Amino acid sequence: MKAPAAAVVQELVLANHILHAQGVVDGFGHVSRRHPDNASHFLLSRSRAPALVEAADIGVYDLEGRPLAQVNGAPYLERFIHSEIYRARPDVMAIVHSHSASVIPFGVTGQRLRPIFHMAGFLGSGSAHFEIRDAVGDSDLLVSTPALGRALATSLGACSCALMRGHGSTVVGHSLQQAVFRAVYTEVNARMQATAMALGPVTYLSPNEAERAATANDGQIGRTWALWAHALKQTPGQGCSG
Repeated sequence: MKAPAAAVVQELVLANHILHAQGVVDGFGHVSRRHPDNASHFLLSRSRAPALVEAADIGVYDLEGRPLAQVNGAPYLERFIHSEIYRARPDVMAIVHSHSASVIPFGVTGQRLRPIFHMAGFLGSGSAHFEIRDAVGDSDLLVSTPALGRALATSLGACSCALMRGHGSTVVGHSLQQAVFRAVYTEVNARMQATAMALGPVTYLSPNEAERAATANDGQIGRTWALWAHALKQTPGQGCSG
């Protein structure tokens, strides 16, 4: 197994810290990236609060969710979210799973998240929906087995976001920075959509508008990433430690 470059690991550490600073994750939630040198492997922290993740916490896993070397602590119970989506979606290079508060009401009411403004164009015609009861009946709602990971990947389909009833959401991207961008704006769009729905009928982006907006935004992701990384450096006690 070829060890990932230090810069690759450090960017994943930074992604964890950004997601916490932007209110997408708290003590729970996780982000991974596909190994740049082996599409059958991915990088993921050990089970730790995202804001506390360091380079030493990052391990390499295979598509069975097995660590390929000793992990410095217990792995995330829901690592199968990542392994099975990477298996099902060769185009996916990074994944964010979170419990961001504004998203939860959409999952429990069966409402789809739909792009209400251009920054959420990646939502396309709407989010997917994962109902864990369809796969296993009553449970603790955690995607803690390969079978549940496969069920989630099937529900996600070709979408960029799957709402998980009573649990949160899983967002995917073609790069780590894109996945983080999408996770942040999934939460923002959820807040705005709920507000708009309470006011009256909503004019959502059309599928064509959403596609055009998403393409335009993909060329600007580095701008938000730089801002979020800069903000971490300005906050005492925040930022990446190696």
